[in-house]
Amino acid sequence: MKIALTKGRLEKDAVALFEKAGMDVSALRDKGRRLILPFGDDLQAMLAKAPDVITYVVHGVCDLGIVGKDVIMEHGGRYFEVLDLGIGRCHFALAGKKGGDFYVGHGVKTVATKYTEVTRRYFESKGQNVDIIKIEGSVELAPLLNLADGIVDIVETGKTLEENGLEEYSHIADISARVIVNSVSMKLKKQRIEEFINRLGECVLCSKL
Repeated sequence: MKIALTKGRLEKDAVALFEKAGMDVSALRDKGRRLILPFGDDLQAMLAKAPDVITYVVHGVCDLGIVGKDVIMEHGGRYFEVLDLGIGRCHFALAGKKGGDFYVGHGVKTVATKYTEVTRRYFESKGQNVDIIKIEGSVELAPLLNLADGIVDIVETGKTLEENGLEEYSHIADISARVIVNSVSMKLKKQRIEEFINRLGECVLCSKL
């Protein structure tokens, strides 16, 4: 069974969770430059960038994926979202200059973000029309350079906002790592997938107690 795993922090947290569930993760701990790694009994982890995790699961080259809710919200796709792993916790927020009031005035506000779909849906749900500018780098620069009235970004501790003279205006959505499953694999490998999910789910539950 193949699992697409988001490289970086989620990878490390997921590996720790696998180990807690009693799986052999020695190859994942000592991976070198390899991108396909065996672990557990009959599992293979494919290390990929977050958006690619969804692509691999949607196209069926991987049966499961572990990816942040932020990527799920931004990219969507046809798959099952089956388990919140409770790792990689942070949240989407609307932020801007300290002391600013994003909601004052009647003009159309400008929002800078890497997450254009999340931003669009959020303001649609509020019935507010905004202009969205896509930024690939440090989105915090946009309000500082007066390019935007606010930003939508991921916030973990808020330290980056504070150090750049920004503050959070609104909490948009909580984020954590989720397990997603290819729809065909869910049918063809149902028992094996459910065993794996239940095993992880027990560890997640124990960590909350």
